[in-house]
Amino acid sequence: MGVEVGGLLGLLLLIAMVWAIYSIFQSTASTGAKVLWTVLIIVVPVVGLIIWLIFGPKGKSSHAV
Repeated sequence: MGVEVGGLLGLLLLIAMVWAIYSIFQSTASTGAKVLWTVLIIVVPVVGLIIWLIFGPKGKSSHAV
């Protein structure tokens, strides 16, 4: 059962990372900021996602619904 739970958590983390990186590149932040946020999320995924959710760009993108 541990493998299934670990695999599910890994999949959820991957989905969250892809969503965050997509959101970063759709934001109005500068190119440098986008690169730094992306590197942070890739290097330290869980901590990077939490930091991005708290401090990341809050502006609406042109693709917002």
